[in-house]
Amino acid sequence: MTASRFALAAALSLTALAAATNAPAQTANPASASTAFTLTTGTPRTPEQLAMRFDKADLAFKVNPENRDLAGDATLEFTATAPLSRLVLEFDTVFQVIFVNVNGELVVPGEWTNPDGRMTINLREPLVAGDKAVVRIAYQGSPHQAKNAPWDGGFVWAQTTDRKPWIATAVQGEGCDLFWPCIDHPEGEPARADLHITIPSDLSAPSNGRFLGKTDNGDGTTTWNWTAAHPDTYAIALNIGPYVEMTADYHSRFGNIVPLHFWRLASDRQDRAEALFAEFPKMLDFYESEVGPFPFGGEKMGVVETPHLGMEHQTINAYGNAYKLDGKGYDWLLQHELAHEWFGNQMTNVTWDDMWLHEGLGSYMQPLYARWLNGDRYMEAELATMRLALRNTFPLVSGKPQDSATVYTDATGPGLDLYNKGALVAHSLRMLIGDQAFKRSLTRLVYGRPDPRPGNFEPLYASTPDFIRIVNEESRRDLGWFFATYVYQAALPKLEMTRDGDRVTLSWTDTANAFPMPVEVEVDGQLRTLPMRDGKGDFPAPEGAHIILDPQNKLLRQLDFIDAYQARQREDNGPARPRH
Repeated sequence: MTASRFALAAALSLTALAAATNAPAQTANPASASTAFTLTTGTPRTPEQLAMRFDKADLAFKVNPENRDLAGDATLEFTATAPLSRLVLEFDTVFQVIFVNVNGELVVPGEWTNPDGRMTINLREPLVAGDKAVVRIAYQGSPHQAKNAPWDGGFVWAQTTDRKPWIATAVQGEGCDLFWPCIDHPEGEPARADLHITIPSDLSAPSNGRFLGKTDNGDGTTTWNWTAAHPDTYAIALNIGPYVEMTADYHSRFGNIVPLHFWRLASDRQDRAEALFAEFPKMLDFYESEVGPFPFGGEKMGVVETPHLGMEHQTINAYGNAYKLDGKGYDWLLQHELAHEWFGNQMTNVTWDDMWLHEGLGSYMQPLYARWLNGDRYMEAELATMRLALRNTFPLVSGKPQDSATVYTDATGPGLDLYNKGALVAHSLRMLIGDQAFKRSLTRLVYGRPDPRPGNFEPLYASTPDFIRIVNEESRRDLGWFFATYVYQAALPKLEMTRDGDRVTLSWTDTANAFPMPVEVEVDGQLRTLPMRDGKGDFPAPEGAHIILDPQNKLLRQLDFIDAYQARQREDNGPARPRH
């Protein structure tokens, strides 16, 4: 379907749309609230979903800020990779479905169902491998509202200080099915998504990918058109507000030019917006030097100001940090969300159980950036802050598929450890294998090749075993023991020290297996490294000598004084919340 037809469909009233297709609304009584199934993401795909390739999502949205509702018209193109007798999607039951058709034929009520938000469409003619299916679904309703975005996500309906509508979506933890029919799984990305967003004409609607222009519909609304390649499903985002657009070009170290765009509120202080915008090229240069080329240089590096804190929406990252300064020398929120263009959008985890590859490696880019800007002191300060926040009650990776709710909830998964512990594991790994092997490992994980250049890679999926394999190859050693203890075990390893006369013995305990992690030891100012074969080592030291274990804090390990601090913090303040 063409962009102009979608613009027309979005502009039509839903009554007219139903009449035009001779299709009465098929769900007269939509649910009053989203189901528990809909409010999580990443549940295992069905056999039908595994048997089809998602080629394209063509999505038209008409957003009504006054009524806080949405009209949608989604055309989804699939190719069967195995025989199929039905199609399965995820879609929130709060919407009234106007019509469903497949390959241009109306699907009558009873031939499709949507219990609990898993929509099943029976096919009149079964598909064989290679056959195409084009599904069109028109719908209307009030989408799930976020309770505390971005953590408890959904639609955010807000107003600016001058009472203009200010709207955003943030659905990482809940999934794309909160406002469009999709395959709500990390591996459910369409090869392309076209978006057509109809809004009041005095507002703007920046979104994912490349801008294809806008159309004045002549009724007080305007349709904004965008196209994005390989978008992460939860990263497809609506952003609507009275924005002022700032633009520039970034001249990449890889020879290409990346368009820079920042949509700020018209009411912002211009000097603060300009200062933030000036950070864009510095951050890009860092990531390109440490990981590789900006993955979406053919589209844009985009940032939009939102009424919630932030989210890694591919090429249109949400920014809600209000230009705050915290003494780090950079905006932490902008830097963190930008990391996800590499760790999340270019390289997407296979399941939510591998989410530390997004959050942990992405979070480690922050102390590395602090060092890149201002030296070791600032890197160490950030690492020390991260260390104080660890919980260590669940492993970073369980080894089995999990959904977002399980992974991000403190009672069932690693939660905030995905960020902080993941970053500290990455730091210990870099200290163990060296800068160059670590950097090569990240590059291969993110791009699937050691020599990425603009145009020679596409987004990919990766898992923790993929990363372990790459690290083993780049370090030329088997580091299974490292990941078994740090990633697949909840508790941190403990370094025990005993003294017998002038002999000091060190032993690693509380490890998943033999743990030959080398340990640096400082004895009266003299530094040495113990290889710790089989997890043990010893060295001479005069009685009364002052001994510091791991004086440069290269090792992630259990420490009594931090345990005491954490216990007091939990008692006084309660648990922390993840940041996206």
